[in-house]
Amino acid sequence: MSLFDNLSLDPVTSLPRSNGELVFKEPWESRAFGMAAALAELGVFDWADFQAGLIAAIADHERSDDAPQEYVYYERWLAALESLVVERGLVAVQDIDELVADFCQRPQGHDHGDDHGHEH
Repeated sequence: MSLFDNLSLDPVTSLPRSNGELVFKEPWESRAFGMAAALAELGVFDWADFQAGLIAAIADHERSDDAPQEYVYYERWLAALESLVVERGLVAVQDIDELVADFCQRPQGHDHGDDHGHEH
């Protein structure tokens, strides 16, 4: 059983897919997905804890009076991830917005490990 099977089985947290493949509309969505997956696989948090956080983030959004009719799934994913890393003490709450903005502004393909010929 894969790490993500429980998300796929739960209609609330079901991962967006097209023809069985994960769908990301923006590069930041795949990065948020990858960060959560990597942290869970490294044992930083239990996947069930992330799933519970995602369910709570979706419910919080649905209860919000100023929320748009539709939510962006990966915005809720990112909210759950942010909450969990702050809760675990990995990132200070006052630093999260700056870190997320920097991370999400990276050009697509920036994280592939190639140093682009730069010497260190």
